[in-house]
Amino acid sequence: MATEHGPAARLATGPAVALTGATGFIGTGVLAALAARGVRVRALARRPPEDAWAGAAWVAGDLADPAALAELCAGADVLVHLASRVGGGTGECEAVNDRGTAALMAAATRAGVRRIVHLSTAAVYGEGPHSGIEVDEVPPAPVSEASRTRLLGERHALAAGGHVLRPGLVLGTGDRWVVPALAELVRRVPVRWEGGNARLSVVDRTDLARLITVLALDGHAVPPGVHHASHPEPVRGGDLIAALAALGLLPAPDGPAVPWEECRRLLAAAPGRVSERQFGLIARDHWYRSERIWRLTACSPGPGPLARLPEAAAWYREVLG
Repeated sequence: MATEHGPAARLATGPAVALTGATGFIGTGVLAALAARGVRVRALARRPPEDAWAGAAWVAGDLADPAALAELCAGADVLVHLASRVGGGTGECEAVNDRGTAALMAAATRAGVRRIVHLSTAAVYGEGPHSGIEVDEVPPAPVSEASRTRLLGERHALAAGGHVLRPGLVLGTGDRWVVPALAELVRRVPVRWEGGNARLSVVDRTDLARLITVLALDGHAVPPGVHHASHPEPVRGGDLIAALAALGLLPAPDGPAVPWEECRRLLAAAPGRVSERQFGLIARDHWYRSERIWRLTACSPGPGPLARLPEAAAWYREVLG
């Protein structure tokens, strides 16, 4: 059953937003952005937080619970679907990313939800390298179960008339993958990967949350479909590592420039948790043109993910130990 907390819930106005993934890395940022807009939010969570944000009504349940999905969508004008499974086996990923998304979209359709924003990932394109491609300029070719099933989830959202966002690497407070992976990789492969020249699609969590919020609340002129959702300017891999080194989070990139095949050999000779496929996502071009969605929504992309890094430095210091 949904429960609301505090006076802010009574003062909320505007469209009613149903939100999944509200307690996650990106979802907490979207929840804060929606709070700043003063809209009514109903959020789905297996275990609603005890210190629930005052502007949200929380529905206890998950994407496999039809009653919870019906309660979540009832009376909602907008659905923002951020929940996903980013790891695990085939069964776990299919249950959340494919069947769970299908069930949620069906519940939203039955409830008459007028606008749907669905978060996916540029990882659906597969290994690459990809250099400045437009949406589906190359066919999606996911190589992990998480990405494969998230691509299936996209299709359910599109069938319901939704907007699908595909960000690349997401940085910021709460990031437990990108910078921790870089910290491991610079130890295992202590050279400048392809000279540090790989162009990467990157976005800060704060800016991505703003974009999702603007698209959900104000993007009525944006046509449904798939949109890349990184900062418009790609980041060079060497510049990202240098910016992290300047904050004292990683060692400075002072090794020689080494081509990809030699990087692969060095990685294999120093086993660790990050796979060669994941290394390739950071060490080789993975750049997806994203200007269009920022222009269509009239949303400023912000100063860029490197300029935002100092805001997350304390988080990264804690995570890196």
